[in-house]
Amino acid sequence: MSEPDLRTRIKEMLVKNLMLQTTPDQIADDLPLFGPNGLGLDSIDALELVVSMEKTFGVRVPNSEVAGKALRTVNTIHDYILEQRATIRPTTANA
Repeated sequence: MSEPDLRTRIKEMLVKNLMLQTTPDQIADDLPLFGPNGLGLDSIDALELVVSMEKTFGVRVPNSEVAGKALRTVNTIHDYILEQRATIRPTTANA
């Protein structure tokens, strides 16, 4: 999957699973997801986002420290997914 397609899927997941009152096209790749200067997501949204990432992309977020770094923007989610897939694939290929 190409990088723009992954970013689009992340935005679609955000809108659908968090029931945002916006469209995927309106979410900039570097827009903060949490706080008043971004989408304004809260801690409940963060939990839903973690579950959605696991269901949609097969990627786990093991703790709040990782979540704090990975869930800042669409770009950070994108990079985290690619990083996790890269670490998962070699062990799966050897099985």
